[in-house]
Amino acid sequence: MPEPGPGEALVRVRAAAITRDELTWPVDRLPAIPSYELSGVVVEVAPDVDEVVSGDEVFALTPFDRDGAAAEYAAVPADTLAPKPQTLTYVESAALPLAGLSAYQGLFSRGGLSEGERVRVLGPTGGVGHLAVQLAGEQQAQGDEPYDLLFDTVGGEVLAGSVASARRVVSVAEEAEGVSYFIVEPNREQLVELARRADAGQLRPAIDSMFPLEQAEAAFARVAERGKRGKVVLRVAGD
Repeated sequence: MPEPGPGEALVRVRAAAITRDELTWPVDRLPAIPSYELSGVVVEVAPDVDEVVSGDEVFALTPFDRDGAAAEYAAVPADTLAPKPQTLTYVESAALPLAGLSAYQGLFSRGGLSEGERVRVLGPTGGVGHLAVQLAGEQQAQGDEPYDLLFDTVGGEVLAGSVASARRVVSVAEEAEGVSYFIVEPNREQLVELARRADAGQLRPAIDSMFPLEQAEAAFARVAERGKRGKVVLRVAGD
């Protein structure tokens, strides 16, 4: 059983989502617990924590430089935890943080999309892309309509052939000349906004499949397969 350190909360994990290739990410120590997206219930907090209290239903993207959340309990930096969307299940809530924050940061924090501007999303049906389309709403360019921001989630030749078509190009898939590439970061305030949009019926993550924690090997095999539509989620407890 992990114990929450300074600034941390202990979460009873209900669901944890996994990401393609995450088992190949470099780490400086093994064994390491995978999964950096969780939903669950706070059961204990460190004395210096005031962001959450015991009993809070929460979800989060946790830092990548520490153990993840594919476990019954996880000690998590409290300032990464946001209230779980009321209209989403624990499984759906665990599927939202990484892709949702990638989409939000790509469009607004990095892409600077403002009112009146148009955006084109490369990979609009992918894990990040389908949420970016929902977040962009009426600002998404249609057909040959001109656009101000190109948000790329696929890379490769598709990105290379589109770089010159927009004033600003942001990518979560590939570093390239003329492209602002970034890696998603945990952000509690942005998760609060994503939860608000989900509860308003404006945002819903796609779920490809769900596996019990005991079948994590099968879940990672599914993540590596082609043809997925949505997130692969580990159900740790409850729904």
